[in-house]
Amino acid sequence: MQKFHNDDVVLDIHDRPSAGHWVGLSIQHLFTMFGATVLVPILVGINPSIALVSSGLGTLVYLTVTKGKIPAYLGSSFAFIAAMKLLMKTDGYPAIAQGALTCGLVYLIVSFIIRKIGSSWLDKILPPIVVGPVVMVIGLGLASNAAQNAMYHDGVYSFKYVLVALITLALTIFFNMFFTGFLGLIPILLGIIGGYITAMIFGIIDYQPIIEAKWLAMPAFNVPFVSYQPKLYINAITTMAPIAFVTMTEHIGHLMVLNKLTKRNFFDDPGLDRTLMGDGLAQIVAGFVGGPPVTSYGENIGVLAITRVHSVYVIGGAAMFAVLLGFVGKLSALILSIPGPVISGISFILFGVIAASGLKILIENKIDFDRKKNLLITSTILVIGIGGLVFEAGTFTLSAMALATVLGIILNLILPEQARSEK
Repeated sequence: MQKFHNDDVVLDIHDRPSAGHWVGLSIQHLFTMFGATVLVPILVGINPSIALVSSGLGTLVYLTVTKGKIPAYLGSSFAFIAAMKLLMKTDGYPAIAQGALTCGLVYLIVSFIIRKIGSSWLDKILPPIVVGPVVMVIGLGLASNAAQNAMYHDGVYSFKYVLVALITLALTIFFNMFFTGFLGLIPILLGIIGGYITAMIFGIIDYQPIIEAKWLAMPAFNVPFVSYQPKLYINAITTMAPIAFVTMTEHIGHLMVLNKLTKRNFFDDPGLDRTLMGDGLAQIVAGFVGGPPVTSYGENIGVLAITRVHSVYVIGGAAMFAVLLGFVGKLSALILSIPGPVISGISFILFGVIAASGLKILIENKIDFDRKKNLLITSTILVIGIGGLVFEAGTFTLSAMALATVLGIILNLILPEQARSEK
């Protein structure tokens, strides 16, 4: 039986680019991912270089476990920020590591359960009327972060920042629309470079960290029994373990988008059990080397959608570059010097493309919004998810996206197909 090949893209999942193209495409993917990946450790107080290494290693583990069938890059998870900040203040990184390891084990347990009972139930609880709006929330829920980073410098509105973000956006759109050949495959990388040059002209780049950085520097590894003697942190387990179910919801949401984007069903092949196992093992690896927990990323989906390059070889190359960059101080510092408005200018497109993918799902499945059930489910998911409503009960927290997804699933299951007024 001939394997499916998506001819509508430039490079399908198992297509290998030429050596020169491979390097450029992988660097583009890494540059797009690094902003959020290193932002999490900066906010928590973890060295960003180890976050690059852990994201690269985690991605390679994920690609291996999923048999190289899913083009996904894993980065530092935002869902754990509040918990990690709390644990860092009380018990330090060893507690965070234990929390990451615990979350990884939760993923592994769930993956084994799914392997036994299957994942056919997903079709019932995640129909297009739920999937479409959830995908839109994945993109639009991140929009405010992009806008904030494009407007504010140290909490103060900056006209320069806005201009840099808009110029970066304009350049990226131009490169997407008018460049062909290899340059047409790397519009995001070109947009970042163009945005960086613009930021240099506006004088908003801090060069001092680049000057002070060493060419070769050992990442800040934090390994149990080597860097510290581990002990049991009950508060780390009870604080972070429940969040694993939140990130699982996001994981499934990202897979749904990738299914539509790549014209495949990753819930069947390689299977949800393998994707969760890959994510869980990646979190365990991150915890062992000293990084924050990792998870799948919306930015990754945006890059795939815009470039139409879905090759796992490109993803693997980006992961290897991430590991190497963790050891090259100058390059790490250069990447970290890319200002927020440049990343925001790129993000305006990336997040918007994800949201548009959700809209496409609704259109392709011809969802009838004259039916009250469909209208109510979509309205609830969009407003709660984009509005940022968070559910907190003690140490347990449901992010806006997770809460919107859960409510969408519940409404779809309990609401009748027709309202009484429609009969």
